[in-house]
Amino acid sequence: MPVLPRALLAFLAMVFLVCAVAPVPSYAHPSEDDLIRQLEEQYGRPRPGQDPDRQQQGGELDQEVLAPPTLSQTIGQYTIIGYQHILPKGLDHILFVCGLFLASIKFRPLLIQVTSFTVAHTVSLALAILGYVSIPGAIVEPLIALSIAGVAIENIAFNRMTPWRPIVVFGFGLLHGLGFAGVLMEIGMPQGQFITGLISFNVGVEFGQLTVLVSAWAILHWFYHRPWYRPRIQIPASALIAVVGLYWMIERTFF
Repeated sequence: MPVLPRALLAFLAMVFLVCAVAPVPSYAHPSEDDLIRQLEEQYGRPRPGQDPDRQQQGGELDQEVLAPPTLSQTIGQYTIIGYQHILPKGLDHILFVCGLFLASIKFRPLLIQVTSFTVAHTVSLALAILGYVSIPGAIVEPLIALSIAGVAIENIAFNRMTPWRPIVVFGFGLLHGLGFAGVLMEIGMPQGQFITGLISFNVGVEFGQLTVLVSAWAILHWFYHRPWYRPRIQIPASALIAVVGLYWMIERTFF
């Protein structure tokens, strides 16, 4: 196929993906109103405008429903919250992890990147939840989108993982951790089980990321050693991710 039609098809594919993704909430943590309502009704945290005295009414049944969560309930609930924050709600986190994967699907480079990202977002998540770090979402969200474009553009510019890649991924991981923290601060943490909820949420996030990586590997490892893998899969897929990331950065900054 001539170069021009290929370029045109690639451009049209980019436009199609942007148009398909644009209606989806592009923020790292879309509204958790339904989940918050569920937790409030289950464990008795009053919603805004709700009379706290109402928690004292209703007899024995209400007392049972409003009992604080057990350890196992907290672990299960917050692990699920963390997992669902990646799949299916965290489209931007999914694209970022896919960008890491496209740099190299070999075990060692992938392990280095994922470890850097995991350590970074764990640190920033804990610092933000504990109140040591506070950066407005209006700053964090566009930077998260820029991080998606950044890893994708680097995939295009270099045909192997660069020596500075783990450092860059670590910095981007700090941003994503602040995005994760926004979810927990919106939902709230269980009283008396702060550490348990925090660790469980992070474990759920890791399971979500692992699911994305395993799925990507199952699809692409068949083609990795083909001579056309980079020009036909790695570069076009990275270009699509970069376009979406830049689109989100503009959207989150100006709209």
